[in-house]
Amino acid sequence: MLTLHFEHWPKISKSLKVPATSLYDHLRVSASRYPDQTAIFYYGNALTYQQLDEEVNALAGYLEHKLSVKAGDKVLLFMQNSPQFVIGFHAILRANAVVVPINPMLVASELEFYIRDCGIKTAIAGQELYERIGPLLGKTSLENLLLAAYSDYKGEGFDAMLPQEVEMPHLVINESNHYDWHEAIEAKLQPSEHIAKADDLAVMPYTSGTTGLPKGCMHTNQTVNANIVGAYHWSSTTPNSTHLTTLPLFHVTGMVHSMLMPIYSGSPMVILTRWNRDAAVELIKNLDCTHWVTIATMVVDFLANPNLKAEDIASLTSISGGGAALPEAVGEKLFNLTGLRFVEGYGLSETISQTHFNPPNRPKMQCLGVPAFDVDARVIDPATGKELGVGEIGEIIVNGPQVMVGYYNRDDENRSAFIELDGKKFFRTGDIGRYDEEGYFFIVDRVKRMINASGFKVWPTEVESYLYKHPAIQQACVVGVPDPRRGETVKAFVILNNDYEDKVTAEEIIEWSKHHMAAYKYPRLIEFRKSFPMTSSGKILWRTLQEEEKQKVEK
Repeated sequence: MLTLHFEHWPKISKSLKVPATSLYDHLRVSASRYPDQTAIFYYGNALTYQQLDEEVNALAGYLEHKLSVKAGDKVLLFMQNSPQFVIGFHAILRANAVVVPINPMLVASELEFYIRDCGIKTAIAGQELYERIGPLLGKTSLENLLLAAYSDYKGEGFDAMLPQEVEMPHLVINESNHYDWHEAIEAKLQPSEHIAKADDLAVMPYTSGTTGLPKGCMHTNQTVNANIVGAYHWSSTTPNSTHLTTLPLFHVTGMVHSMLMPIYSGSPMVILTRWNRDAAVELIKNLDCTHWVTIATMVVDFLANPNLKAEDIASLTSISGGGAALPEAVGEKLFNLTGLRFVEGYGLSETISQTHFNPPNRPKMQCLGVPAFDVDARVIDPATGKELGVGEIGEIIVNGPQVMVGYYNRDDENRSAFIELDGKKFFRTGDIGRYDEEGYFFIVDRVKRMINASGFKVWPTEVESYLYKHPAIQQACVVGVPDPRRGETVKAFVILNNDYEDKVTAEEIIEWSKHHMAAYKYPRLIEFRKSFPMTSSGKILWRTLQEEEKQKVEK
């Protein structure tokens, strides 16, 4: 096990005992400790911990007695960020069932796969998604659909900043097998005893499926608890902290850091259904938000706000995130404005968020951080499995208490996803990286994303990090495109800062790049865009852009 990083470990223990309690138990305890504490603030409306727990129990009783949800059943949660997501998530757990949180951007044809893969009978969905999920009732194993309107939980004073989905009035659908959220809560049916144990399945997030069909990652109460408790201690959260919740809660980073960890600590969550940089500033300013776990693309947009003032966000004590490295130039701009370093972390759906995070008092830019509590992380040659040393580039593998039990119904992939080393079972991340002499890990890129230009390996993430240093560039995405001479060549899609639109040419950026990168790395092609295709978790869909380029050649 690598120990180089222990020299820079914060003044806390290097190991944590993982609670044997269930995820729902954390809500029950916080509601007992802090009944009148605000649990959720949602566009002008506040819900206390006692109210949250009462609604969770009422919904759990309805799921059990009205919709026949049994212990171990998998229940689909198909919603955007909202109080109902938090309530629905915990109600499923309270009913001793398993949460299957699904990306609300999926369309019906995609959604059908997940329902069939899990044999799902019951789904809880936002009403704005009804046209996508409604047709699957009866066509698949889906028998019951419980619909919720986000507008039922909004308050006053945020009308100008409400997303369309939150403004949408409550719909009533009088058809069989359709159930109304309010009726479910008002029925006040009490669930039977909560019997979930540490090793019982609790949540099954799906991988994105970028290397094949999506796969359900089986997580128990214990694997999730490992990261909840780890995040709690690492981030110095207290019941007096206030968490700005902008990352999608179906995704593991938002789920753990912006929902489950605040509930564990008994602190308030300020929830945005859709990202809005103006709303974020107002909420930080008016509610004294202290913690914000986010993603690089949100930070870039947040800092591009011409009305942003340092005094408006002075309450923030921690800004952190993962998913993609924050460009160094953006990190410096954030530090100059707030005095805070962006604390990056690293993890996957298979590890229910973090396996690595930067020490808060000694972070490194564009760095995954150091292995988290009780995590053994190594770098191996992906072809031979041989362990590599300091500075050598290979595949990152991890062993730790947060690693999933396995993929659901994927025996073949479970065999290939793990490797044994020194008598331990390690998960193969598929990410190419290295660690330095201080034990900090750095990602180079995904195995599948490498560009082979004239025999040279080009890692798009590295090229992007250079491009972000150009003052005109707000966002960049680099892909490999077919080239008759080089095999592949480097193309950069670029979004310009407002001040530079129509004032800088592609040729000028290419010429600038020549002086900042090796000859085989710099982009030969630049294309300006107004926006990028994005996932709902804020990651740029580089595959979509690359596929567009391949289709141009095929034509």
